[in-house]
Amino acid sequence: QVQLVELGGGLVQAGGFLRLSCEASGRTFRSHSLGWFRQAPGKEREFVAAISSSGSTTRYADSVKGRFTISRENAQNTVFLQMNGLKVEDTAVYYCNAGDWRTVVGGRSNYWGQGTQVTVSS
Repeated sequence: QVQLVELGGGLVQAGGFLRLSCEASGRTFRSHSLGWFRQAPGKEREFVAAISSSGSTTRYADSVKGRFTISRENAQNTVFLQMNGLKVEDTAVYYCNAGDWRTVVGGRSNYWGQGTQVTVSS
């Protein structure tokens, strides 16, 4: 079992930055790939970024490439999402997930956090 708790959401002006973190419980954290998804009002949940269990492989949605960076610190059982150059369209509830690579990227993980709100104002 893995339990995930997201932290770090908030209100920021366009062009600003936020750093989200997702803390995990469970001894199998290091074996899991990790990812971030987001869901804006009235829209489906969409993939944002993912990182492999070793941290050697990452993937990003085209909409965030060059602005967002995913990283993990296994000693702290934590995955991070550094978000720079935020845009109004980045406003959403952000969720982290855990599992094997395909389920994480595909959004079919069994393990999800409760979400954290990110609001970007113009």
